[in-house]
Amino acid sequence: MKKPGHPLLLFLLSFLIFAGCTLPDLALLVPFVESPAWQEMPAEQVEKNSVYVTATPTPFQPLPPTPVITPTEIPTWTPEPSATLLPPPETPAPPPPSVPAPAQAVVNLPKRLNILLLGSDRRPGGSLFRTDTIILVSIDTQKGRVHILSFPRDLYVYIPGWTQDRINVAWQHGGFEGLAATMEHNFGVRPTHYALINFRSFKRIVDDLGGLEVKVGQPLYDKYPGKGWITIPKGKVHMDADMALWYVRSRKTSNDFARNRRQQEVLMALFDRLISLDALTRAPEFYRAYRKAVVTNLTLEDGLALLPVVAQVALDRSRIKHYYITSEMAYDYITPGGAMVLLPNEAAIRKLVRQVVGAGER
Repeated sequence: MKKPGHPLLLFLLSFLIFAGCTLPDLALLVPFVESPAWQEMPAEQVEKNSVYVTATPTPFQPLPPTPVITPTEIPTWTPEPSATLLPPPETPAPPPPSVPAPAQAVVNLPKRLNILLLGSDRRPGGSLFRTDTIILVSIDTQKGRVHILSFPRDLYVYIPGWTQDRINVAWQHGGFEGLAATMEHNFGVRPTHYALINFRSFKRIVDDLGGLEVKVGQPLYDKYPGKGWITIPKGKVHMDADMALWYVRSRKTSNDFARNRRQQEVLMALFDRLISLDALTRAPEFYRAYRKAVVTNLTLEDGLALLPVVAQVALDRSRIKHYYITSEMAYDYITPGGAMVLLPNEAAIRKLVRQVVGAGER
């Protein structure tokens, strides 16, 4: 039975992963729109057709006071069962020119904790789901640094025991161990821990926090449900739960690379909001309120080891480094079955992953 981690660690991980949770996308086979028509409009026309979002902040509703929980009083929780695993196909889909040879293994450093933050599209009552958000967080507990790398969900990789497929279906064919084996085969790193959450919990938490102040790096012009085409301007934008969820999953006028950047923007907004609410000292009440939101294999000892890092990062954001797989590292590819995916430049991504996890450092 998997245990809930230390309250501080668990609530931080739960909020971090909310950043990338996504709803199911029914247009998986639609190619990316690299040059949408709106980009070719005169500036005046774009301005005329755009609705600029300025959401009204919702006051934070304080959680009811909760007695401090000591480690021996932390309630035991049995997480929901993992998805039913699928057997290998009788006739695997034809692969690209060659199945990638296993990457050179990177030994996990003793002072490094490599965690996968996963956002699922699991529906109520469903047993199978995709992990449309996959974020590798590598924490250097000795130097007090955090490295964050997002993986595009459509990255076409070899899934051991299955076939070549999108990386977001690896969990279906082996659970966390299957996804970890996929990471190891393709990129050389086998994460040892994970935290998994769905989009319902994301919306609940963001609403409870009164929304987020997201530092938008690039303007986004896209269709918003019920409002038509809107523009999210560059700069700080207040978002409620629905807006934040839409923001991290939107890609009608962008692509997976832009989605990954937006995921990390919302991730940092969540972290900043928690720190502003003195979450470090209020960990017990956050834990009690949201402990069932996350399925994880992190232990109490893992959480205790991260306490100094959390305090250092809260005081100095420069200790967090953001990494991305770019369009130079993965290319549009149509599978023999007609699916549009991203074919990885294995050498480039493996080099990036090694940098993220500190390979070569002493």
